[in-house]
Amino acid sequence: MSARPEIRIDVWSDFVCPFCLLEEPVLDALKAEYGDRLEIAWRAYELRPDPVPTLDPDGEYLHDIWARAVYPMAADRGMPIKLPPVQPRSRLAHEATHHAREHGLDDAVRRAIFNAFFEDGRDIGQIDTLVDIGAAHGLDAVALRNALERGTHTAAVLADQREAQALGLRGVPALRLQRMDGDGRAMLVSGAQPLDMVRRAIAQL
Repeated sequence: MSARPEIRIDVWSDFVCPFCLLEEPVLDALKAEYGDRLEIAWRAYELRPDPVPTLDPDGEYLHDIWARAVYPMAADRGMPIKLPPVQPRSRLAHEATHHAREHGLDDAVRRAIFNAFFEDGRDIGQIDTLVDIGAAHGLDAVALRNALERGTHTAAVLADQREAQALGLRGVPALRLQRMDGDGRAMLVSGAQPLDMVRRAIAQL
């Protein structure tokens, strides 16, 4: 029988945020260490929901932040990512992940969407792209397309975002670490933090 999780980490992230992808190796390492004692749940957070303007993919801001922070961290964590040529909205990508969760495939689909954007430069704001990714990782293409076109999972994405707002989150990645024994103690960790820092936060709880 699996052990009951002792700690749950809710991870608010956005598919257009490179630091969210760069935190994956840290969370993978923690899961390997703690096994069933640790539960990790990825939550949706749109950095630039409609009608907030998206960033210029070739603008000075992105080139600067990638040169100063993203590329050095990616090299340190062994992740071959690159600045994408597009900056899409991410609502549909989050909805696709919620759809995948219903079929037990959210982890694979989430990783594939991140990689499609940050390694292959694909436009993950397009339904055709998301259907192609989902189908390649076990989802029924017709069902996924219908879900995205009908907004089946829009409410779930918005609920994630409302909870983030209630917690006062203003950026991602943001981790809420919480004890699962009824104690209720929790703490927030912001940004793509190193493994030792998140491990210490778990130990404090």
